[in-house]
Amino acid sequence: MASDLKDRHLKLMEDSDNESYVLEHTAIPDYDEDDFLCEEVEIQVDDDFSVSEESEDFENALKALKEDDVDKYLQQTKPVLQKSSEPSVTLRPELTDDFVRNFLVKMEMKNTLECFQTEWYELCERGLLSKEVVENVPDIYARQQKLEDLVKSLHKEIKRYKDAADHTRQSCVRLRKERDFHRMHHKRVVQEKDKLIDDLRRLKKHYDSYEPALKSLKQKYEVALREKMLTKLERDRAIGQIVGLQATLSNSLDEKIGKNDAIKDTHPVLEMQCEKKMNDIPSENKPMIHPKDSMFPHDVDVNPLLNYFKHPSPHLTRAGGFRLTNTIDAHDMAVSAIALHPRKQVLATCSDDKTWKMWAVPSGNMIMTGEGHKDWIADCDFSPGGGSLATVSGDSTVKIWDFNKAECVLTFTEHIHAVWGCSWHSAGDFLATCSMDCTGKIWDINSERCRSTLRGHADSVNSITFLPYSNYLLTSSADKTLSMWDARTGLCGQSFFGHMHSVNHGVFNLRGDIVASCDSYGVIKLWDVRSLICLASVDFGPHPTNRVSFDPSSSVLAVASNDGSIRMYEISSGKHSQLTGHEEAVQTVLFDKTGEFLLSASSDGTLRVWS
Repeated sequence: MASDLKDRHLKLMEDSDNESYVLEHTAIPDYDEDDFLCEEVEIQVDDDFSVSEESEDFENALKALKEDDVDKYLQQTKPVLQKSSEPSVTLRPELTDDFVRNFLVKMEMKNTLECFQTEWYELCERGLLSKEVVENVPDIYARQQKLEDLVKSLHKEIKRYKDAADHTRQSCVRLRKERDFHRMHHKRVVQEKDKLIDDLRRLKKHYDSYEPALKSLKQKYEVALREKMLTKLERDRAIGQIVGLQATLSNSLDEKIGKNDAIKDTHPVLEMQCEKKMNDIPSENKPMIHPKDSMFPHDVDVNPLLNYFKHPSPHLTRAGGFRLTNTIDAHDMAVSAIALHPRKQVLATCSDDKTWKMWAVPSGNMIMTGEGHKDWIADCDFSPGGGSLATVSGDSTVKIWDFNKAECVLTFTEHIHAVWGCSWHSAGDFLATCSMDCTGKIWDINSERCRSTLRGHADSVNSITFLPYSNYLLTSSADKTLSMWDARTGLCGQSFFGHMHSVNHGVFNLRGDIVASCDSYGVIKLWDVRSLICLASVDFGPHPTNRVSFDPSSSVLAVASNDGSIRMYEISSGKHSQLTGHEEAVQTVLFDKTGEFLLSASSDGTLRVWS
């Protein structure tokens, strides 16, 4: 019986080691001492064996066993001590009835739950349930429940990993297809590039063979073009001479006819000689004669303003005596040029905004505006009678505007590049223009055609102006020269050499004996018309100077500079001063007829009045 109890105890110990418990109800019977028979057993002890030695060995063994147990205990408790700093969670064992209820709730077995609770509480009230049944659930069931939850969570993770793997597989397939597509496209591009390189090499080799032939053809073309230009110049010069001689002859004949009606009878030979000379000219070189062509007046007129300014007032000779009195916001864009009415205090402005406007000065009230050009307007000028305005533009056209009709009445389109400047003849029948096509043209307003073309400059002609009450013209060009022309013949009479850069503008004084010019590096030069020598040279650089203007007394020269200032130069003393006020480059300056006002226009869109 004792052995049976021992076996059961060992079994319980093993079950406790395996973390499983089995409860059994066992009855232990009562035994009397008479039921057991005991016999005495004699123990023989050898002489060599001593109790002291045996006890000493036993103590050593026990001590060693204790030391091993202590070491094992320390090793087992060491990680626990290391982890003692971490918070610990105490798990309370689940009761049997709670375990069953939780299970039934989890499985949503409501009917079974109600039956269980009814029977459970009934049995508990009757006392039919033992203490072992009412207390904790055996650990094996709790572990089984945990394992089931773990299995479910693992199934969910497996599904999630499977979905991720499918998505990755699809992405891998897509990326592989894209890689193959780009690889194929790259190979195709490389093949096309190699083919283009071969074609370029072949074409380069082919074109290299044409280079000597092209050079020779280019040289021949340049020589032919030069000869053609020289021939044209000679032809135009000869035609101009013939036209001038014919005009002079006709004028002299008209005068003689006015004095004596029988002039044709007394001088038939002269008329026959003129007709013979005209017949000797080839038909293609004969000047075209239009019935409405105007005649140039004789160069005997005297500038009427000379007597008025023979003795200028002291205030006109003061270069630094001007002060800003009025500012007019004229245009939205840069103001390129201004012109004064010959008889009234009226000013015309033209701008890069493709419009021109008329203003009352010095009040600054706008009178009229005009639109019609397709590009910026470079210059404008009033006719001598004051009834019309000429404008030139970057659209290669020249327009004449009639104030009475308030519209454009005439347009010239023979220039092939932008037109830079214009100037009216004092008779009012002719208009001179200059263009980027290296030419100047003289237009007849009555016959509405080009009377002559001024050829001779090698680069853009930047400005053109008539000497007042004369048939002479002054042009300035980007080829660094200025030239004087006879408008009747279209021939260049003389040229001024000395500028080292493009000449932007040139102008006569009222007497016509001095010419002032400015270039793109800020150099101002004064020229003697008779001797063709440079009288003075002033450097206002390095900013370009755009335009120059003599005052009526010809003693002060106003210069429009690209640095936003106006330079006033006294010709007699060589002193100069500076007027500031514009925010951007000053494009043009102009004195009024009396010399009391100085007008300036700038790229800032403003018109300023200085007095």
